[in-house]
Amino acid sequence: MPPGLFSLSRKEGWRRFVQTPPRTRPEALNRAQLGALGWDALEDYNDRRHDWHANFGIVQTPQLKSIHGELDEIVHSNRQDSDRIRSAAVIDALPGLGKTTIANLFGRDFDRAQIRRHGPVTELGHERVPVFRVGLTSNTTLRTLNRMICEFYGHPATNRASAAALASHALDCVLSCESRVGIIDDIHFIDLARRDGLAVSNHLKWLANELPVTFIYVGVGLAERRFFADGLTGKNTVLAQTARRWTRLGVEPFHRRDGAGRRHWRSLIKSTERQLVLAEHRPGILADLEDYLFERTTGHIGSYFTLLVRGCYRAIRTGSEALTRDLLDQVRLDEASEQARRQLHGSAPPRPARGAAS
Repeated sequence: MPPGLFSLSRKEGWRRFVQTPPRTRPEALNRAQLGALGWDALEDYNDRRHDWHANFGIVQTPQLKSIHGELDEIVHSNRQDSDRIRSAAVIDALPGLGKTTIANLFGRDFDRAQIRRHGPVTELGHERVPVFRVGLTSNTTLRTLNRMICEFYGHPATNRASAAALASHALDCVLSCESRVGIIDDIHFIDLARRDGLAVSNHLKWLANELPVTFIYVGVGLAERRFFADGLTGKNTVLAQTARRWTRLGVEPFHRRDGAGRRHWRSLIKSTERQLVLAEHRPGILADLEDYLFERTTGHIGSYFTLLVRGCYRAIRTGSEALTRDLLDQVRLDEASEQARRQLHGSAPPRPARGAAS
């Protein structure tokens, strides 16, 4: 399988994510060195740069550090015996703020630490899988949730078994592989207004009761949708178990309302521009675009990296070999970022004609 082509919803893919070493940064070449490359060598070099810019590593943002600290506290304080209920964590925030990345990176670090301490095989001879991860879909039912957990471990009976049998298989997998953390992404797909959705929500509580793991859930706008109220209203909300068992961890976008916010934004820019491999790139080029970059992305780290990755691809493809404002103006971003920019300007900002020289 080519590098990068794997699914985190299968243990083989998760293992590759955990074990793959960091990429090697391509050598930075100047204009003359680029010109000396043959066509094939240049194409190969550019391909390596495209891969690098899309995957050059994780920036230790204040948001990531803070939530990893909270998750570490929650997971490592969950040392209760199996007859006691463990609390869970839920990363709840708007789209484009790095929720899934934060959860996956924590899971990767936890997985590595467990394998280092306890080895890749359990005392009974089973493969040790410290973390399992699944992502929900818009039509997730109780049975499909159990099946997805079984599919992560590669259990052979996932297609024919009933929901109850799949739940039993999932329990066996977790116990045999001595899993300690379960990441469930996209839980906002659970619709508590539907019977299937309510059944899945209740099943999550059952899993938390039966599986000796700490669950880390990831979702969008859960508090606003009253997800923690378990679908209950009025006085009945005091009966909601989710609000008592889940610790909500929010992720905020970058801001520039005060000195600390501006320093964090500048730190992000400086950290990322050191990673760029462009012939005409010079230190400080991105820092000079600090206001512009915030305007384009409104402080959402997902939009920020999309702008840089697409900008780098365009800079290499067009031969400009630098991220300038004129070039970045030609890069289209997600609709939310484009709308925010239009609102800031009162109308669509001027955009050079597509294909214009940069």
